[in-house]
Amino acid sequence: MVFKDLGRRIDWFLMGAIGLLLLTGLMTMFTLDGSNTFFWRQITWIGISFCVMLGVSQIDGRVFHRTKVIMTLYGAILGLLGGLFLVGSAFQGAQSWFSLGALSLQPAEFAKLALILLLAKYFSRRHVEIKRFRHIVVSGAYAGILFLLIMAQPDFGSAIIVFSIWFGMVLFSGISLRHLAFLAVSGSAVFALLWKFVFAAYQKARILTFLNPLQDLQGAGYNAYQSMISVGSGEIFGKGFGYGTQSRLAFLPEYQTDFMFAAFSEEWGFVGSLMVISLFVFILYRILRVALVASGNFEKLYVIGFALFLFAHITIHIGINVGLLPVTGITIPFMSYGGTHMLVVFIGLGILFAIKGYARPTHRDATENEFYGIR
Repeated sequence: MVFKDLGRRIDWFLMGAIGLLLLTGLMTMFTLDGSNTFFWRQITWIGISFCVMLGVSQIDGRVFHRTKVIMTLYGAILGLLGGLFLVGSAFQGAQSWFSLGALSLQPAEFAKLALILLLAKYFSRRHVEIKRFRHIVVSGAYAGILFLLIMAQPDFGSAIIVFSIWFGMVLFSGISLRHLAFLAVSGSAVFALLWKFVFAAYQKARILTFLNPLQDLQGAGYNAYQSMISVGSGEIFGKGFGYGTQSRLAFLPEYQTDFMFAAFSEEWGFVGSLMVISLFVFILYRILRVALVASGNFEKLYVIGFALFLFAHITIHIGINVGLLPVTGITIPFMSYGGTHMLVVFIGLGILFAIKGYARPTHRDATENEFYGIR
C-alpha cells in the first residue's frame, strides 16, 4: 500500500472542518480581481499541500524528534533567512521572499515550524529541571535568533508569531512564572529608558501611529479603518456572495491575505463570522486531542506548539481585522491566499498525523506525571 493506515492516522473530522474553511476562502477570492488569479493559484497550492501532507503523515513520527534532524532543519532555516539579504526579493518594503520564476517562497513560514520542533525537543528533555532560569535564556536564544533575522527583513507579523510560539511553549512547559515576570518587568524598563533618552521624535510618532492607527486615517491607519468598515457593514447576515463593496472596489487593501476575515465578514456578516470562528475552535480542539494519546513529552509539546502557531495566526489576524490590534500583516490559516503558508500548515498537519499514527493511549495520571516530571 502506498498510503498505509490512513483511516487511523488522518483525523477526517479535522480535515472536514479544514475543507470548509478552504471553501470559504476560495469563495471570498472568487472574482476579487476579475481574472480569478488568486482563486486558481490557491486551488493549485491546496492540491500540492494536501499531497505533501499525506506523504509526511506516512513517515515514522519518531524521526521528527531526532536531534540531528531538528538541528539540521534549524541550521537550514538560518541559512535561508540569511540568504534573503543577499538574493531575496522585496515586496511592500520587506525582503522576505525567494523568487523562483512564477514560484515564491517565504522562509519565515518554515522558521515557525522549525522552532516548534526545536522547542519541543529542548523542553521534552528537561522536564524535571524546567523551572531553572537558564532554560528561558537558552530557549529564548533559539527563538531570538529567528526573531531578529525576521525583524531585519522587516517582517514584524512573522516575528510576532515566532515570539508567540516561544512564549506559549515556555508557559506550557512549566517554567516558573516568576522568571517570566522578571523578564517582562526588565523589558518594560528597557523600553521606558529607550523612549526617554534614545528614541527621536519621528520614531516616537511611528510607534504611536502603530499602536493607534486610527489617529492617521489617511496614512498608516487607512488599512485598519477600511477593515473595520468592511466588518461592520456586513451586519448580521452580510451583503451576500460577490457583493462586498469594500473588497470588490479595492477600498480594502490586501483583501486576499491580510484582511481576508474582513472581506469574508462583509459578504457573510456576523453569522458567517461566527461559523468561521466555530470551525477554528473545533480544529484546535481536534488537534489538542492528539496530545492525550501522544507517546511522550516531545509529541505532546509539538501538538501544543502547533496549536499555538495556528491560534496566534487566527487571533491576531481577526484582532487586526476588527480593529482591536495594530496592523502587522498576518494571514489567517486555510482562508488567506499564500502558497508558502498553506504548505507549511499542511506539513505541520502531516507531522501531527505521523505522531498520531504511532501514538499509544495512556492513563491520564501517567500522562500528567510524565509531562510534569513527577516520579
